[in-house]
Amino acid sequence: MGFEPPQRLVRALGEMYGDAAAGAWLDRLPALAGEALAAAGGDLAVERVAAPGGRSALVVLVRRGDGTPAALKIAPPDAEPERERAALAHWNGWGAVRLLEAPRAEPAVPGALLLERLHHEVSLRSLPEAKALLEAAGTVRRLWVEPPPGHSFETVAERTGRQTAAMRTAAEADQELAPLVDAALAARAELVESAPELLLLHGNFRQSKVLAGERAPWLTVGPEPLVGERAYDLARLVRDRVEDLIAASGGPATARRRVKRLAESLEVDQARLHGWTLFRAVESGIRALSEGRRQMGEVNLEFAGWL
Repeated sequence: MGFEPPQRLVRALGEMYGDAAAGAWLDRLPALAGEALAAAGGDLAVERVAAPGGRSALVVLVRRGDGTPAALKIAPPDAEPERERAALAHWNGWGAVRLLEAPRAEPAVPGALLLERLHHEVSLRSLPEAKALLEAAGTVRRLWVEPPPGHSFETVAERTGRQTAAMRTAAEADQELAPLVDAALAARAELVESAPELLLLHGNFRQSKVLAGERAPWLTVGPEPLVGERAYDLARLVRDRVEDLIAASGGPATARRRVKRLAESLEVDQARLHGWTLFRAVESGIRALSEGRRQMGEVNLEFAGWL
């Protein structure tokens, strides 16, 4: 088969990496998929490409030699798939999709991961909001474990530190953004100065990253792992379904209640969750604007203004 990437993936990679870089990697996809299948030694039978799929990788639905359904995920190098592999191996299916490969010093095909197959069309976003948040909280708490000895994951301080330059540049170019950026950067500076813990985090946890499974009702996919405090990981979840919050008349009050409710249910300091939610909303908004996703950028920045 041709391993034609879904248009959603093509658009998303173009926004993130630029059309030229994304196009170069997409042109290599058929060869990469072929190499990954060859590395399996004939143990994988291709069914189809998952569509509409995600925004960061191609997912091919396959079956193993014994008939077990699986998913072959192929991600570009900038998505750091080897860190995802390391995190999934450490979780070993606890709250997350299970990695089906045997541990090895070097992957057979860089960027290719063989995973248990979940129901990719059913995420927590299919549930009513209150139920979805409850299930999400129960799922993410399982991921917060001690990182493996000698790990190579970056820290929250390192990742957010890299993000500050683009935020400052945006504020300098648009003075209307300056107050939000200043508040977000001040919150980050205080938070990284007093980090209370160093746990393995998902890094991009939200409702759409939790899929229905057979082994467990809900399992997490697509980590962008790092180590740090739980409040950082929870901050992205606070902003879930942000379009609905913006459209609702009581959006600001609902957002603040969500911070309080999630902090209490997961025993996370509310002020720290508030600070990381502010920082991550501003950073996401500015990144969306820079990638040409103006509506999403403005929505995230409006949400940040509520905080």
